[in-house]
Amino acid sequence: MASLHRMLSEEGFEHREFLRSRDRLVRPDESVKLPIHIFHDQKRLQFPNQKNDMGSTRKGSSVFSSRRVSSDTERLQQSKSLLQGEEPAIDVITIRAVVSILSGYIGRYIKDVIFREMIREKCSSCLVRRSLGSDDGIFVNMVLGMETIEKVVEEKATGKEVKMESLRNSIHLLSNVASLNSKKSRKGSTCGVPNSHLSACAQLFLSIVYKLEKNDRVSARHLLHVFCDSPYLARTHLLPDLWEHFLLPHLLHLKVWYHEELEALSDFHHFKKEIRMKALSKAYNDQMDMGTIQFALYYKEWIKVGDKAPSVPAVPFPSGPSYAPSMRRSSDSFNSRSSTVNTNLYRAVFGPTKEFDSRNRASMDKWSREEDNVCIDEYKDFSYATNKKTRSSRRPSSQDHVILNHDIWHEPPKSELLRLFSCRRVSSECLVNRNIIVRSNSIRNVETTHLLPIDLSRAISTICSSDSLTECETAIHVTAKAWLDSNGSNVIEGALSKAPVIEGLLEILFASTDDEVQELAISILAELVVRKEANRLIALNSDPQLKNFMKLFKSSSLFLKVAVLLYQLKPKAKQMISIDWVALVLRVLEFGGQLQTLFTVRCLPEKAAMYFLGQLLTGFDEDKNLENASQVVALGGLSFLVRTFEKGDITERNHACTLLSCCIRANGSSRNYIAENLNKDSLLQLIVLGIQKKFKGCVFTLLTDLLCLSRRTRISKFLTGLSNGWGGLSTMHIFLVYLQRASPEERPLAATVLLQLDLMGDLSHSSLYREEAVEAITESLECHNCSTKVQEQSAKALLMLGGVFSNSGVASEEEWLLQQAGFHERLQGSSRREEIVDGNLVSLNIAS
Repeated sequence: MASLHRMLSEEGFEHREFLRSRDRLVRPDESVKLPIHIFHDQKRLQFPNQKNDMGSTRKGSSVFSSRRVSSDTERLQQSKSLLQGEEPAIDVITIRAVVSILSGYIGRYIKDVIFREMIREKCSSCLVRRSLGSDDGIFVNMVLGMETIEKVVEEKATGKEVKMESLRNSIHLLSNVASLNSKKSRKGSTCGVPNSHLSACAQLFLSIVYKLEKNDRVSARHLLHVFCDSPYLARTHLLPDLWEHFLLPHLLHLKVWYHEELEALSDFHHFKKEIRMKALSKAYNDQMDMGTIQFALYYKEWIKVGDKAPSVPAVPFPSGPSYAPSMRRSSDSFNSRSSTVNTNLYRAVFGPTKEFDSRNRASMDKWSREEDNVCIDEYKDFSYATNKKTRSSRRPSSQDHVILNHDIWHEPPKSELLRLFSCRRVSSECLVNRNIIVRSNSIRNVETTHLLPIDLSRAISTICSSDSLTECETAIHVTAKAWLDSNGSNVIEGALSKAPVIEGLLEILFASTDDEVQELAISILAELVVRKEANRLIALNSDPQLKNFMKLFKSSSLFLKVAVLLYQLKPKAKQMISIDWVALVLRVLEFGGQLQTLFTVRCLPEKAAMYFLGQLLTGFDEDKNLENASQVVALGGLSFLVRTFEKGDITERNHACTLLSCCIRANGSSRNYIAENLNKDSLLQLIVLGIQKKFKGCVFTLLTDLLCLSRRTRISKFLTGLSNGWGGLSTMHIFLVYLQRASPEERPLAATVLLQLDLMGDLSHSSLYREEAVEAITESLECHNCSTKVQEQSAKALLMLGGVFSNSGVASEEEWLLQQAGFHERLQGSSRREEIVDGNLVSLNIAS
């Protein structure tokens, strides 16, 4: 490896008397290629091949690591003896070199477009959510911080003050994400993403921010922090090239050890080789991660102190069995350690013996399948998996059924082998391979069984042809039992997935008054509909106007389960013509907060109700949509929609936003109730997600509608509720970013919202937000080539700034101006239209 002398030469920090063959000094930011290493000397690296070398190596970091340290110390002392007078100390020069290397590397983000795209893609791949959660603010902070930095780098932010403000906001956002690596939360996760991964990405972009601020030392420390937060992610995914050139040379002895161990395993039996390779890989990666953290902290501390270098970390070889001839330990120690590992493994896998009552055969079958999955999954993972993952209970494929041979295990104690054989016995007695069930010596392949049980055949025949309701209800019980016993096998599904059977099930459902029979019929139908599209169409065609379903909604106590079944059928608006549907759906929305289970189909009824409302309020022509929306307002549906907007998931909240806008169009006075009761945090969250283009919603349209309130005090109260921000983000900054990314049609309205928020603050001081808003409004008004839509929105923006609206949201200034201009006919038409929209709930008085 390159010596300190060579490294300093390459980085341009060598003193004049050392510069003999160098033509020019290279600026750190200009050097794209990283120096191979800082302290190591390639000629001095000698890897141990003897047993005594191995023994001495394990006591320290390694033989060659100790040689490296001593040789480095000698060279440092020799270098110091050459430095006289005003020349800086060698440690100071080395610190400058380290900072130059690290800041020069991250500086490529500013100059190299390809490098910038690569960093963005790598970090974005780490931010993919793996589960639903309420911590969306973390991801929003991270994405906004990344995008703001990229915008500053691409010089899209105008003005030095705006750039500095953007960088300060980015530091605040990214620091919130980086704080996830605290002692309490570093081992946790956010929406399925490890907190260490989020923190590492935040540290990487903090390094870029400080590089933009030309604070190279702080930038270098944040870059090193990436390796401290998530060493495996950093060295294999985020920054592999930097790690290879900067930190790996310190850890080369681990890599050499790993390859020697791999070669020694080449002669092992296949099963032994596979398991021991997993063990070896885990030991190697764990030790490499530990070494990466230690040397990252070593350089980070050195840069922080800025004086004498800290002590060099010692990274020993991994503790564990060695298979290379020159690195083997005694057989006693090996067997002792192996037994300990196996004891812990067996206890974790098999645990205490469980006994079951033979009379409960169904429970025994379920237990047998789960125990078989545990045995085989633990064999596949065998305690040496690099990443700990939660096993999912799924049925193994045929190639996964491997007979557990005692040769696989590392000589476990006799007591533990007995437990292993117990597990083998359970596996052989009850193995489930998809639908192939093996018990004792008899094999029954369900997939190849073409004959239905006699009782099920009779039940299906009864459902299709019998006129006796009692017989049909009994047939429903038999069919449901057969379905559950077979776990919905393909054979039974195929027998039931026929038009006469589905129509017969629906007839029994509509005719029966027995709640248990109705629930079983609903469950069977839900299973069939979910599995095949053809079954859904058959069910819909059997009741095209949903008249029977409506009667069932009104009379049955199972209306929530009926709603779930109907939701699976996905009826369209043209099938829900009756005005009674609005009241029925609101009833489901009111009581539908509890999860309903139909065999394996699970759904929240309120989710079904939101789908039905969407069809009723948007699926017809405008008049019918407004009529249904007015009915929703009259029946008190706004409170349910506001509740869904606050507590639902992102999709449900966006859907509720659309329906609330429909209600405002139908009844303008409803905006007062909505503005007062709507959750402002949910509103801002949807605005932020709209900025990230994660969905196309109408939340901003709803916001602008809510600002057209009849009194200025109400507008001020609503804006005050928004001013608290969301997820650590400033409300002003949110709408500034929204304005910058808005379409031409939205820009004047977005600027109006931003300006009204700014005017609530201290007007004696200048404001960047105010300047941006005024500039955007001015550009929209002066745009001669803009579309009609842009001109209309600009006019609406000015009316919103006036803040004088009627109770229904109509701007008084516009009506007065139209009246003065003589447009009486348009005014009369507007009056009639408003009366139709509002129904009889609001009386409109327009001055003539």
